[in-house]
Amino acid sequence: MSYLLLIHEPVGQRATRTEAEGREAYARMQRFGEAIAAEGQLAAVESLAGLEQSVRIEHGVQHDGPFTEAKEMVGGFFLLKNVSREQALAWARRCPAAEWATVEVRALAPCFEGSNRG
Repeated sequence: MSYLLLIHEPVGQRATRTEAEGREAYARMQRFGEAIAAEGQLAAVESLAGLEQSVRIEHGVQHDGPFTEAKEMVGGFFLLKNVSREQALAWARRCPAAEWATVEVRALAPCFEGSNRG
């Protein structure tokens, strides 16, 4: 199966880091991605820009960021392939971002399959 590791960061957290701290966090995340890739289980990985560069389309209306009501943002993701749920959870536990953010694990599935899947 495929699973998505979504990194949910508190809004503004990146601004609290020095440039050196930010570069070190990014390097740790890159090494984590390289470890997943070495196992042949990485389909895609990206870091996302902050909410100030975000645009939302809601009911056909465009809203430009930043979004002051947001308490957290998706800071990046790892798309895992050919892994079990247990393997995906193990990768999430090893993710450096789990030290400063929330790592959400989501299975990929068609939207018509409902939410009652195990």
